[in-house]
Amino acid sequence: MSVATDIPPPPPTAGSIAARAVGARKVYGSGDTQVNALDGVTVDFASGQFTAIMGPSGSGKSTLMHCLAGLDTLTDGQVWIEGTDLTALSEKDLTKLRRDRIGFVFQAFNLIPTLSAEENIVLPLSLAGADVDRAWFDQVVETVGLRDRLSHRPSELSGGQQQRVAVARALASKPAVIFADEPTGNLDSKSSAAILQFMRDAVDHYDQTIVMVTHDPFSASYADRVLILADGNIVHEMADPTVDSVVDFMKSFGE
Repeated sequence: MSVATDIPPPPPTAGSIAARAVGARKVYGSGDTQVNALDGVTVDFASGQFTAIMGPSGSGKSTLMHCLAGLDTLTDGQVWIEGTDLTALSEKDLTKLRRDRIGFVFQAFNLIPTLSAEENIVLPLSLAGADVDRAWFDQVVETVGLRDRLSHRPSELSGGQQQRVAVARALASKPAVIFADEPTGNLDSKSSAAILQFMRDAVDHYDQTIVMVTHDPFSASYADRVLILADGNIVHEMADPTVDSVVDFMKSFGE
């Protein structure tokens, strides 16, 4: 984790830092109703690393992820995806960057119900007018175990299978970073473990970068590190987390 200074760090070098926040502030409301969701957060997310973000409700963890992913704008500060400053982009260029360089996995799956699993997976590439790398597509499909489900629509798939489609879709465009927001929140324990292992494998075998918001110590144990947020600040960082180490800290933290 970086420490904020008066002199902001230089832009990330491609291939070293996938995402960076510098002095990130996000304020909602004003006057007596003002809420400082982020209070000057500076943090790096290294390429090829799996980071879990945890914290109490209202700590700012989802706000941080949404601002890093360009889904929300900062009140002050900067956000970088590789060498690109998101805060300097037009809405058109920001939309293009989200489509081309960022993958998303949400709790609600967010699949298009009228499309098959295969069509959902390649949708970002189709929207970009880009060719599908069939070798990479096949590799992703094999990794998430969807080979015999490609022609099925979401309504014909279980919740775990739908989330596998969402993970495959996030991987299909080889993004700089994947942001996952409570990706196993709607799944049973077996399906949750499978999805988390797929994400772990994507980091270990394909050098993918994943930033995941979660409240679950079991999910966090799949990450390389855990960041704990409270009151809009990063208050603790944990390397090589285990279920027990996360639970013990959260107990001491009052969660």
